Amino acid sequence: MTQTPLTPEARATIETGIKNFPFWYHRIELAEGLATPGWAPIDAKAYQVPESLEGLRVLDVGAWDGYWSFEALRRGAREVVAIDDFSDFLGKLENRDRKGWETFDFCREALGYSEDQCKRIEMSVYDVSEEKLGRFDVVFCFGTLYHLRHPLLALDRLGAVCDHEIYIESAICDDFSPYQGGFGHGYPGSHMVMEFYPTKEYGNNETNWWAPSVNCLASMVFSAGFPKVEFWKLLPKAGQLAFCRGFAKGTKV
Repeated sequence: MTQTPLTPEARATIETGIKNFPFWYHRIELAEGLATPGWAPIDAKAYQVPESLEGLRVLDVGAWDGYWSFEALRRGAREVVAIDDFSDFLGKLENRDRKGWETFDFCREALGYSEDQCKRIEMSVYDVSEEKLGRFDVVFCFGTLYHLRHPLLALDRLGAVCDHEIYIESAICDDFSPYQGGFGHGYPGSHMVMEFYPTKEYGNNETNWWAPSVNCLASMVFSAGFPKVEFWKLLPKAGQLAFCRGFAKGTKV
């Protein structure tokens, strides 16, 4: 979708609307030179999502402000379904600062997408089913898996509605472990490890339940019904918690 140049009045309206929200997680370009002030994704290219999603139906799990929902539409997806249950507050946000679907709706309207093109549904990933949502060509699950008490159950639910590809991004423990001594004391290489955090051990966020090694992440995707799996890290060696991220792409063949 090509963005239509805004009138000065429309631009001013969007600028004011952006400022009305106390917190943005995603940086979303709403017009040329006009974007929401979030910080995620750190590097969109690192997710290795194809430039063309032409004609595909996409499920975006943990959509938050909607960056990947709208990006899928920009790349040609025919329909996106975004889900979130708003259970993650980054370990620091007050309830008043997490506006549910308000930021998503604001961006969807500013970008000119219809509800038919981009549905959003408040629901848990554990409730995903073909009966409720239908089937999908592609599933995104970014920044979500490590917030789940039951990550394998979630992957099973997503695998059951996905016909082709799933893309996962998660915190990983390859370069950092709060139990092993911090940075440089994680589980690199081929370790098949997933750490459990019952309280605030990882990032001072009580909703960070797990961090797998990237090798373990790939095997989890495989076990959810994706026989071909590729995996990679955001950085070869991370020195900040925000950069301790891994990716997996599962394909059904």
